[in-house]
Amino acid sequence: MLVDVSERRQIEAAIDRLYQLPLDEFTAARSTLAKELGKEGAPVKTLVKPPAAAWAINQVFWQRRQAFDELIAAATGVRTAHAAVMAGQRADLRAAGAAHEEAIEAALKAALDVLASAGQPASDATRQAIATTLRALPTAAEPGGRLSRTLQPGGFEMLAGLPAGGVVAVSPAPAVKRLTESSRPAPAAAGTKRAGLETREEAATRRKQEAERNKAITAARDAVSAAARTERAAEQDARRAEFEAARSARESERAETQWSSARAAVEAAQAAADEAETLATEAKRKRDADARRVREQAQALAKARVKLETAQAELARLTD
Repeated sequence: MLVDVSERRQIEAAIDRLYQLPLDEFTAARSTLAKELGKEGAPVKTLVKPPAAAWAINQVFWQRRQAFDELIAAATGVRTAHAAVMAGQRADLRAAGAAHEEAIEAALKAALDVLASAGQPASDATRQAIATTLRALPTAAEPGGRLSRTLQPGGFEMLAGLPAGGVVAVSPAPAVKRLTESSRPAPAAAGTKRAGLETREEAATRRKQEAERNKAITAARDAVSAAARTERAAEQDARRAEFEAARSARESERAETQWSSARAAVEAAQAAADEAETLATEAKRKRDADARRVREQAQALAKARVKLETAQAELARLTD
């Protein structure tokens, strides 16, 4: 049976509420929602519980929307600037990058505040995973507020759908333009020569100026190309560094989880040992008390027997 638009909206709203719940309530709420939806709940069963880093970013989307929207706008600005430069247009990459970094820091702070408010202090691994995921946003595969995993930045070639490995066509930088304009020969003063004619000296000067101008333009273009190559190499190095940092963060998070489990096992074993020691102490105390009572009873019995024997002897003497 097809689901109408109204029912689909209700289901989507219910899923949105699912991702806004405290992290430890996600699994139970997902199962309940899938059961309530019946046949339509099959896709809900496949929803993955997000790790702490992804959950925190989801809460920034739901609770701190301004920080999230500013991050997406800044990321879009960076990609647009890179696309413009690669298309041979001018763009302020430095300003766009600075705005993006500022937005990432604001969103990171908001995510850490969310974790702290939820009683889940962030480890270094979780902090790194949040920062890396924020740097990878936006992505069509993970809709806002429903992150189910941490993300990796796509890299320079992924900006605005640009072709990987393509040649960067960069327009002349302002310095190149200035060199070009300043190297052009100045027009001759009026009245120094007839129109269309020039002296040998003037022709030689013009050729020299043109040669110098062409040389300056070539040098400036080479500098722009070298800068573009350096930027691509730096971007690739940054991408590799981010990948390694994210992998280290995941390994650190796994190690912390294993350490926490081992520590819990040690604490449980210590608690069991303490309880056993307490029981043993109680048993020893009871044993000693029982042994003392046995000795006391034995002494009382011995005294009673002496008294009995004395009384019997006295009775025998009197009756003889």
